[in-house]
Amino acid sequence: MSGRLLLLVLSFLTLTAQRDPVLVPAVSQSRIEVRQDFTGTELLLYGAILDPQGRRATEPYDIVVVLKGPTEAMLVREKQKRLGIWVNADSTAFRSAPSFFAVSSSRPIGQIVDERTAAIYELGLDFMQLSPTGLIEPEEQARFSTGLVELRRQQGLYKEDGRGVSISQDVLYQARIAVPSNVITGRYTAETFAIQRGRVIASAIAEVEVSKEGFEKLVADRSQDSGFLYGICVVLLALLTGWAAGRLFALV
Repeated sequence: MSGRLLLLVLSFLTLTAQRDPVLVPAVSQSRIEVRQDFTGTELLLYGAILDPQGRRATEPYDIVVVLKGPTEAMLVREKQKRLGIWVNADSTAFRSAPSFFAVSSSRPIGQIVDERTAAIYELGLDFMQLSPTGLIEPEEQARFSTGLVELRRQQGLYKEDGRGVSISQDVLYQARIAVPSNVITGRYTAETFAIQRGRVIASAIAEVEVSKEGFEKLVADRSQDSGFLYGICVVLLALLTGWAAGRLFALV
């Protein structure tokens, strides 16, 4: 890791004409392969921040890392208990909710920036830019947004760690973010922000590709390319499994 980081740092030392600090990010894996035995993985996001002359920053700074997955449309339903039975009641659709959203910072977000800055850069679960469809009252929107975040937090898809970034000698930083097995495939972005005195002084983006491989890729491709045949095969497999189970129990 140190050799790769040194190469990245040296490549940026030529940018001496700018006045703002230079943020040099890197990620331990640029590609995550989802196979049958995939149980999740851990991404290491690391890098350095230097002044335009290639020296360490003159003032202490904070680092916030935001790892975001592909967006997807979602329908959130609210359950209510009626006559002793839980049933679906009101619902709200979101056009572009992140499939995965993890924030890791060197200090709690509230100690680093104000709410306005946090909202601009989506620094935290409370500041995600969710897009509900149709007309909806602000109170109702807040209720459904909170419900969506809590649901995905329980699934391990939304998370926030206010002490997840460590900074060494005011130059090097690193953060570890766990990626669970239930993530969807697609392109993930890891955006790193260097913040000083409540102001974002530098930012940079790294990308991570999550893709299915092996048998999972074959099944996914066939379900998209030949949906009708895939459906027939699934039904036949279910019938065959049920028949085999019935015969097995009949012999016991």
